[in-house]
Amino acid sequence: MVKILLCCSAGMSTSMVVQRMQKAATQLGLEAKIDAVGMEEFNEKIAEYDCCLLGPQIKYKLADFERQAQEYHKPVTVINTMDYGMLNGEKILKSALALIDANKGA
Repeated sequence: MVKILLCCSAGMSTSMVVQRMQKAATQLGLEAKIDAVGMEEFNEKIAEYDCCLLGPQIKYKLADFERQAQEYHKPVTVINTMDYGMLNGEKILKSALALIDANKGA
């Protein structure tokens, strides 16, 4: 099972993205746990997940979150703005999977 954490300013705007990603995972026959949280919850949740995707609206926090996630060897990246806006769950899921695979190889 892959575990993906999405983080945005309040954890609200990513909820639709989570739904689309879950649907894509089901279609791909992939067992996935995908959750969305607000920025305040990031530090207490990141250890439980394989990676974290940040909503484009908080990309300015990427360096801070990468530093915090480094302690747990978890990769963090920003969701592509176009994919986020279009709620392209499959593409976002595949980019998360690639991020997890790259981290395993590192």
